[in-house]
Amino acid sequence: MTQPETPTPSRAARGANRFPEAFPAAFPTTVPLSAPLPPYEVTGPPAAPLVVTLGGISASRHVTSTVGDAADGWWQDVVGAGRAIDTKVYRVLSLDYIDGGSTKDGQPETLVSTHDQADALARVLDTLRITRVHAIVGASYGGMAALAFAERYPDRVARLIVISAPHETHPMSTALRTIQRRIVTLGIETDRAHDALVLARALAMTTYRSAHEFAQRFASAPETTTDTGATFPIENYLLHNGEKFARRWSASRFLALSLSADLHRVAPERIRTPAVLVSIDGDTIVPGEQMRQLAARLAGPNRLIRLQAATGHDAFLAEPDLIGPILHNSLHAEVVS
Repeated sequence: MTQPETPTPSRAARGANRFPEAFPAAFPTTVPLSAPLPPYEVTGPPAAPLVVTLGGISASRHVTSTVGDAADGWWQDVVGAGRAIDTKVYRVLSLDYIDGGSTKDGQPETLVSTHDQADALARVLDTLRITRVHAIVGASYGGMAALAFAERYPDRVARLIVISAPHETHPMSTALRTIQRRIVTLGIETDRAHDALVLARALAMTTYRSAHEFAQRFASAPETTTDTGATFPIENYLLHNGEKFARRWSASRFLALSLSADLHRVAPERIRTPAVLVSIDGDTIVPGEQMRQLAARLAGPNRLIRLQAATGHDAFLAEPDLIGPILHNSLHAEVVS
């Protein structure tokens, strides 16, 4: 369920239109503008308003099934004909995140920022000859990229829908991701990068979901025991998801995008695009207080929605029946009425 929506007038309307002088300039571009375009997919009527959909670091350009690729996309239950982001009404664009490449030893070749992702999106839009999009819907890392885009290209997006994404990463989230990156780096140094990715992703899964959900889904008693150890139901779940991830990802890409999330920083006072913000109860990566701070500091009008979901940060993926109506309404209605 959702709590009543809270409209927030623009900072200019509140007489606070200056951003803090101590706030650094937007993160500089680190990927050459001449770099190849990221792979992308577009679906929906060619003349329809364009909606950009961006998910977490594991999301891809394949957001939903299309004529060219009938496989389910990463947001299949949300994007498609007759769904919350209706591909009969909107033209939908999604892309693969850039990652800066890889060195011979498996480390990232260059740093990548969320502003680099914004630049990559802008180059895709230039290729498609689209000057302005109806909306960017960004969740998790995709919400960070959406904020970076609105900061750098304010005239190219009419509205933002930002789910569980802050203006800067929380120190606790950085702490957890730092441990994940150290695990992967140790794996590279010991020729066990795959195993390290499995463990890093398993650890990440504990932050993507909620303690409430785990308590409901998994027994606390061990599934098997031996004379020297035990295996728990939750352990099998975490390692299964870690293995799935490690089969598809390289260590360098994981390290680059994980660090990119921790380097993320925008000045909300520079973002004037109307925005709908969604805060999820039980989100350990982006606490509700961070979303409230973002809403209070944005220069443009915005509405903060508090979503009560059982699954925590990943509710945008795991609970489409809850997130769908928010997206549908936010795409159609005025941000602040």
